[in-house]
Amino acid sequence: MKLIKSSVLVFLLCFHLVSCTSVDSEESNYEKLSDGIVLKLSPTKEGDAQCLKVKVISDEIIQVASTPEKEMPEDKSLIIVNKETSKDWELVEEENNLIISTSKLRVKIDPKTGAVAFFDKEGNEIVSEVSGVTSEEDDYKFVKYFSTDDSEAFYGLGQHQEGVMNYKGYQVDLTQYNSTAVVPFVVSSKEYGLLWDNYSITKFGDVRPYKELSDLTLYNKDGEKDNLTATYGFLDDSKKPFLVRNENKIAYEFLESMEPLPENYDMSKAKIVWEGAIESDKTGKHTFLMPGAGYVKVWINGELLLDKWREAWNPGPALFTYSLQSGQKQSIKIEWIPDGGVSYLALRYLPPVEEQMKDKFAFASEGGDLTSYYFVHGNNLDEVISGYRKLTGSAQVMPKWALGFWQSRERYKTQEEVLNAVKEFRKRNIPLDNIVLDWSYWEEDQWGSQKFDATRFPDPNGMIKEIHEKYNAHFMISVWPKFYEGIDNYKFLDEKGLLYKKSIEDSVKDWIGQGYVSTFYDAYNPEGRKAFWELLSKNLFSKGVDAWWLDATEPDILSNATIEYRKELMNPNHLGSATDYFNAYSLMNAKGIYEGQREENPNQRVFILTRSAFAGLQHYGAATWSGDIASTFGEMERQIPGGLNFGLSGLPYWTTDIGGFFVENKYDRPAPQGEALNEWRELNARWYQFGTFTPLYRAHGQFPYREVYNIAPESHPAYKSIVYYNKLRYRLMPYIYSLAGKVHFDDYTIMRALVMDFNDDKEVYDIANQFMFGPSLLINPVTEYKATSRELYLPKSNGWYDLYSGKFYEGGQTMEADAPYERMPIFVKAGAILPFGPEIEYTTEKPADPITLYVYKGANGSFELYEDENINYNYEQGRFSKISFSYENATNTLTIGTRNGSFDGMLQERTFHIIAIDKSNAKELNFDQQPQQTIQYTGAEVKVKI
Repeated sequence: MKLIKSSVLVFLLCFHLVSCTSVDSEESNYEKLSDGIVLKLSPTKEGDAQCLKVKVISDEIIQVASTPEKEMPEDKSLIIVNKETSKDWELVEEENNLIISTSKLRVKIDPKTGAVAFFDKEGNEIVSEVSGVTSEEDDYKFVKYFSTDDSEAFYGLGQHQEGVMNYKGYQVDLTQYNSTAVVPFVVSSKEYGLLWDNYSITKFGDVRPYKELSDLTLYNKDGEKDNLTATYGFLDDSKKPFLVRNENKIAYEFLESMEPLPENYDMSKAKIVWEGAIESDKTGKHTFLMPGAGYVKVWINGELLLDKWREAWNPGPALFTYSLQSGQKQSIKIEWIPDGGVSYLALRYLPPVEEQMKDKFAFASEGGDLTSYYFVHGNNLDEVISGYRKLTGSAQVMPKWALGFWQSRERYKTQEEVLNAVKEFRKRNIPLDNIVLDWSYWEEDQWGSQKFDATRFPDPNGMIKEIHEKYNAHFMISVWPKFYEGIDNYKFLDEKGLLYKKSIEDSVKDWIGQGYVSTFYDAYNPEGRKAFWELLSKNLFSKGVDAWWLDATEPDILSNATIEYRKELMNPNHLGSATDYFNAYSLMNAKGIYEGQREENPNQRVFILTRSAFAGLQHYGAATWSGDIASTFGEMERQIPGGLNFGLSGLPYWTTDIGGFFVENKYDRPAPQGEALNEWRELNARWYQFGTFTPLYRAHGQFPYREVYNIAPESHPAYKSIVYYNKLRYRLMPYIYSLAGKVHFDDYTIMRALVMDFNDDKEVYDIANQFMFGPSLLINPVTEYKATSRELYLPKSNGWYDLYSGKFYEGGQTMEADAPYERMPIFVKAGAILPFGPEIEYTTEKPADPITLYVYKGANGSFELYEDENINYNYEQGRFSKISFSYENATNTLTIGTRNGSFDGMLQERTFHIIAIDKSNAKELNFDQQPQQTIQYTGAEVKVKI
């Protein structure tokens, strides 16, 4: 064994390139640097790596980078903000391998192949690269395979809409799209993560290309080979079909894909059916991908596998699986009602994974300069996410008002409508903190002007001032990176060369009025970001705008265009080709606004809501919403794993349009009536229940209007339920704002997949419709119409209490929980300490005093109350306070710890009411009940028996 101690080496980086020429000896093919090693490789084919660098970032974070070039290019990462590395490591030559050791890891590098494997300090393998593997027919520029095993589950990767929680065995398409947000960071139930530092379109998992339907053996209705029978009929089934023909593919996926449709066929009245049989030459699970819109149903052998509606103009992906037997025909029927003049549908599939590939997964990217990823390890998934944020930047403490309720709709058309909405909430004493003005507040032909249409918004300064001063609310506005050709802001940016010009050259028009030609600015250009902020500052921030709603940041220059044309529309950008930089636009856009506002007003917390996301977004005061989703119970259910995986991607702030964005005709043409009205109200009631316990709490969507008083009258159970949960959210504000502090100081995640807190309970690995909200509350949304109960799992723990009744239940069991119309099942973990504040109508109406502490016995527990000045960055200079609460079950002792820290406006004395609950002493959640004890607290430690 040869031991090489770490030391600081002085070496020359010519033109900022790391040479792969050995300096240790003529026989050795590696160079030891102060922060890692560089290895020279001998490629066996074109495209193989010639140069590999393994860098030690910390005891539990390792970077691996390789390039097919002879020199390692300069590290120009868009997402890594912490450039620190570790010098506390050792290098050992052992059994023909190089071993890097830290206090927590052993990293083994094969000096011949460059394959890297990661082990814990005891020598247990965590994950390893697999060399010499290629995917069939792939054309990826960079691909890296890793080993896996049957026990492992995968999460993260941003927000996706297929309803999948655990991505083991699936392909995840990392392509930015309206309602798909891409974050190339995956975490494993084995408590590690891989951050893939690449900005191009990427695939994760099973990265084989999807096959066309025609790769199966197809049979039409008459049993003839090679096609299905396609019937182009009408919604009125009594009418004769327009056309019946044989087809071997379904590929109406993009604007440019519509040519195969029958000429003069009226899609607005269409009903298309494909029928026949399919036969595979493989046995096993086949995965079918169906991006589509409208009403879609799929049956195989009479079993309904897919039943989904999506708005025609914004197709979304659907996945379903079916086990086929080689050589056996299976009947298939696909029914599509496009539900619009232009709609989209396609169908592809993946056959079963070959045996030798079942224990492997990969990242594969189509562009970039090099292969670079970061291995991040921890004792739990919180520590893994903390490692991700160490690399990509911490998340700020969000302004307190942003954690309250936001009201929005598509859209408030006048100044009067905006003010009347806020006024009505205050009149009804319904808590509200933020009113949102969506798009088209400008004159019709002035998109990008950022100027209010004076006929509809005669006094925007006065409007915002009234919202602030009279109603104690905040004002958020929609801002697009889009500019109509010829307006003043277009000219300002065009003169500086800061606009994409392909859509101008092609005269691409949008859908407004007569249609207008437009383009987007280049957010990859630092001058572009600076100029964009300059416009926002002059036109909007100067008027008192509090926060930014950044729409279409994929960027969505032309909806539903092919990927190839989408790239052309954002080519070239400042950094290079759109192929190399397709996915990171939203990150750059948010970065510019965050940096611009912080420079202009350093003591006002930035708040950004953006439709797209990328790794590192959390560092720029930004949150993400789930895009233009459909208003259905099924869509609401799919939001839950979407949001949970988003949080597991390291981005802590996420939200949906409560009620869904776009509605079926039965809800809005005309306004809902009869059974449609009943379903609409129940959908909103259930979605508000779920939305109350997401990190950000906001209602938005197209007509019908989304204000609670427009959904149902005060006497209706929907109204009562919505208001109940709104007020409960505000009672929980001491808890929620403390979690926001924990996000910043401890890299915490508020909306938590069950695997984060119960990783030793494998029953939770695939649970997609339950989650923890903070450390204490188990949330169980109801996503079925007319359901009055739902099945749920109580994870293994010391027990659970029903939030409403205080009744105790043992952990580790599946149960059927009551779910009446007005209530969603919520359970509290034994050992929890829940702080409830006074009733308020906006977050800063009064200090959180008195606080009622509900203590749930049966286990030791703790909680830390965090407070600061709510809207500024003074917490970065230490102006905040923390008060710890701990409960010791064996002695029934509650300890309120010594207060740490201080800030302007801090309460010097405060009151804590105590309500203790145990198995034999159930207590309802009732804020009017007498506390069992009251403590007057002045900052010194207090211990009480409860």
